[in-house]
Amino acid sequence: MIQDIPHYIAGQRVAGRSGRSSAVFNPALGEQSGRVPLADVAEVDAAVAAAQAAFPAWAAVTPLNRARVMFRFRQLLEAKAGELAAIISAEHGKVLDDARGEITRGLEVVEFATGIPQLLKGEFTENVGTNVDSTGLRQPLGVVAGITPFNFPAMVPMWMFPVAIACGNTFVLKPSERDPGAALFLADLLAEAGLPAGVFNVVHGDKVAVDALLDHPQVQAVSFVGSTPIARYLYGRGCNNGKRVQALGGAKNHMLVMPDADLDQAVDALMGAAYGSAGERCMAISVAVAVGDATADALVAKLKPRVEALRVGAGDAAGVEMGPLVSAAHRDKVLGYIEQGIAAGAELVVDGRGLRVAGCEGGYFVGGTLFDHVTPQMSIYREEIFGPVLAVVRVADYATALALVNEHEFGNGTAIFTRDGDTARHFAAHVQVGMVGVNVPIPVPMAFHSFGGWKASLFGDHHMHGPEGVRFYTRLKTVTSRWPTGIRAGADFVMPTMK
Repeated sequence: MIQDIPHYIAGQRVAGRSGRSSAVFNPALGEQSGRVPLADVAEVDAAVAAAQAAFPAWAAVTPLNRARVMFRFRQLLEAKAGELAAIISAEHGKVLDDARGEITRGLEVVEFATGIPQLLKGEFTENVGTNVDSTGLRQPLGVVAGITPFNFPAMVPMWMFPVAIACGNTFVLKPSERDPGAALFLADLLAEAGLPAGVFNVVHGDKVAVDALLDHPQVQAVSFVGSTPIARYLYGRGCNNGKRVQALGGAKNHMLVMPDADLDQAVDALMGAAYGSAGERCMAISVAVAVGDATADALVAKLKPRVEALRVGAGDAAGVEMGPLVSAAHRDKVLGYIEQGIAAGAELVVDGRGLRVAGCEGGYFVGGTLFDHVTPQMSIYREEIFGPVLAVVRVADYATALALVNEHEFGNGTAIFTRDGDTARHFAAHVQVGMVGVNVPIPVPMAFHSFGGWKASLFGDHHMHGPEGVRFYTRLKTVTSRWPTGIRAGADFVMPTMK
């Protein structure tokens, strides 16, 4: 049965009215499971209008009471994480354990947002002049929007809306049309947690909806995670319309393996970082830079049997380590990159093409793929593949490895595996990348730090969540005040409480 998926506007599930829709598939089976509406401008206007109407009352709610809504939302999300993981796995294809991990990382941002009274308390200086005080306030922007990708349908929205809403803004989410179910599930949990109608809205769509949000005069800020071409486009169009924009783009994350590294540890790290979630992560390691031929030979020899033994299947099947890609088109794109690597002269050590999974013959599967002798001129090195394809690049020394990373277009994440503290410290200080791991393959910061890359991996001045998220979703107001006379009140014998 094909399910019709609604929008979520002003606290209600609303059927699409544009007459346009897109199919939602179960990628493990290759079968359509749903139909999602693609909003027109009028439907986006309705979502923004609902958010604008809800903003004054929500902004007036104290930070303490906004935090209490986030507390209840966190409790509900933790209790129902299994249901949400099943939705993610069915629409995206990732294995259930990975989906639960995604939810946990989103929960961490919700937990951070519950501390919003501390984060919004501002600054105060007494007597900047004689009997003159100065106060710095952080106040909400109004209606803000999030445009999120298919690969993390729960986590990436939760990088955005918990902080935005806790800061006093109202929110319009435009999730990926490939896996929209998680967004509606989160909307229902927020309502159950006591969030007033209109504070959080979900509108599905494609470029028409995206452009409508970017152009809407009442949308004050837009957050985005996705590919670099779209991030660059959103940033330019949003800025031209006077909006704040934080747009996280693509990545080509390198992991340096030094000659002194623990190779078993490095191989374990590469297996999870390159092939987890079928490589559909912006923080996936897609390039292993082996320093020295001896290191490369040993690394590839250890990787080859591990990649060949990857357990691939439907995300809800027992013991599966890697699921399918999200769509047939994306599978074909990844297969095209494998062909390009072969044509360019890279050595195909493990070939993931032609994989068939019993009982899932129509699924969008590509097996783990490993290339050796990849050079910087090849497309499989330069471009983000977003699939289970790991490229090994051989370099002679550390200096060449560092230069290789720094010269790449992207600067999202990187890692170095070594036992030498001096090398690791030098790498962390000099690499031109926003997030760095030392013997940690996927250096995603905890929620109370901020997430973001450099170069073509980030457009805008603010990283996501953490302190940077609070700054992005608020604006600073400075109040300078003088009180020439005091006001005295009589005695009050009731225990003081904050309301």
